[in-house]
Amino acid sequence: MKISSRFTVAVHALLAIYAFEGKRKLTSEFIAGSIGVNPVVVRRTLMSLKAAGLCEVRAGTGGAIALKPASEVTLFDVYRAVDCTQGSIFNFHPAPNPNCPVGKNIHFFLDPCLERAQKAMEGELKKTRLSDLMKEFPA
Repeated sequence: MKISSRFTVAVHALLAIYAFEGKRKLTSEFIAGSIGVNPVVVRRTLMSLKAAGLCEVRAGTGGAIALKPASEVTLFDVYRAVDCTQGSIFNFHPAPNPNCPVGKNIHFFLDPCLERAQKAMEGELKKTRLSDLMKEFPA
């Protein structure tokens, strides 16, 4: 199962804000054009980022601004801001058979492995700052 595209949309939106801030008005329409999504998707994403303290959105056509330097924002911060971390990233089938030796023990054996995998992924996201990604932008 894939993580929701909300995460990559949010990263793209923030990178666009950092890249173009002070050079143009950063409306949801402009950011949506960069991402290739409907402006409504961007507005919802910006509201999540705003609630997490990562950006500010000015009413009307005022545009968005970053509230923290890109060097202080990790991919994990964005991941958490768009609600990708509510519980496990792994969806478990709802009704393992309690009368089956595999079914009754599947959580005991598999849950710790899945928890380690999620923690490893989240640890990697914590290592990358948006400023690291911005270094890759063409000059």
